[in-house]
Amino acid sequence: MNKSELIDDIANAAGISKAAAGRALDATTASITKAMKSGDLVTLIGFGTFYVGKREARNGRNPRTGETISIKAANSPKFRAGKALKDAVN
Repeated sequence: MNKSELIDDIANAAGISKAAAGRALDATTASITKAMKSGDLVTLIGFGTFYVGKREARNGRNPRTGETISIKAANSPKFRAGKALKDAVN
């Protein structure tokens, strides 16, 4: 499912226009992004939790040359599925 299909599904389920569903989806993703940027957890009960994972700096290898390179520390967005979502999928 891509974004436009998701917007269509939201519009049908909520009985609203596609434009309103698109604005709602954009507002939702913007809010989640803003919260994660500030380091907050975003928990949707039954669905899951969005959070920021931290990766430490480490050494790696360039596969082409075999040369050792340093990889910087980074933050990575992560998602942990909730029980209801896991049950629905299984």
